[in-house]
Amino acid sequence: MPTVSSGLKAVCSPLSCRSFPVMAAPTPAVVSGQWLADAIQNKQVGPKLRVLDGSWYLPKSKRNTREEFLQKHIPGASFFNIDECCDKSSPYDHMLPTASDFSQYVNDLGIGNDTHVVVYDTSDFGSFSAPRVWWMFRVFGHNSVSVLDGGFKHWVADGHPVASDYTKPEKTDFKASLNQSWVKSYEDVLENIKTKKVQVVDARSGGRFRGTDPEPRGDIQSGHFLGAINMPYTTFLEPNGKHKSTEALTKLFENAGVDPKKPIWASCGSGVTACHVLLAADRLGHTDLYLYDGAWVEWFKRASPELIISEGEGKKA
Repeated sequence: MPTVSSGLKAVCSPLSCRSFPVMAAPTPAVVSGQWLADAIQNKQVGPKLRVLDGSWYLPKSKRNTREEFLQKHIPGASFFNIDECCDKSSPYDHMLPTASDFSQYVNDLGIGNDTHVVVYDTSDFGSFSAPRVWWMFRVFGHNSVSVLDGGFKHWVADGHPVASDYTKPEKTDFKASLNQSWVKSYEDVLENIKTKKVQVVDARSGGRFRGTDPEPRGDIQSGHFLGAINMPYTTFLEPNGKHKSTEALTKLFENAGVDPKKPIWASCGSGVTACHVLLAADRLGHTDLYLYDGAWVEWFKRASPELIISEGEGKKA
């Protein structure tokens, strides 16, 4: 496990032998495929370590992620569906559920408050939706969660085992506590456009951000809101799909004009790939990190035409 268990460590000298508490090391935000393969081989998957396939794709991809999971997944993994673990009363896709609903959902996955959770997805990019699941656990007070570096793509390429059988884990008692301050609303972003106090990073592609490429959802036109900084989520990944080093991430933020000493609000199309921004900044040690959960879909549907910035035909009629 990449964490150091808290406990007592004996520190001895010729004159004395005393015990001092050893603090648990923080869980790394990203773990390697080899580390997870070793954990699986050593039969560590269970109540203290759970693996989640958090694959999600836009409807136009026509991918059935649950069926794909049942056909092939990392041994011992369970499927996490962000379209099921969400606020079903919201008019927008996969918005955060309540703390009680999140608790109930992860209880059924055999995850407790002391479980280390490792999330991956099956994206050809190496990582797509897994950071969203990572952030969901974080915002609900669970810090022992990591993203698998390179995702399922590299897991298979590196020759690690896959499975098709699935055994439902024994139910646990997870208690979630939502950090509401980490979630920003349409009203928050609207106010920030006036005050310009906070930098907002948009993780969509450059064409969608500028308004020159279409949005994947037919009822939404592309563009962005005033003051947003574009950092496409793919720029946080190496060409092979692995997550960039912290040194490379530091340069990436600097080149984009994002000040790491100031709070960062992340946005995208519907709150999924924005979490790549938060994951990258978290790896650099930043703590003032927030998500506009409604993201561009909500903004486009609610904002007046003058608040839609587009180089193309992205303005409302």
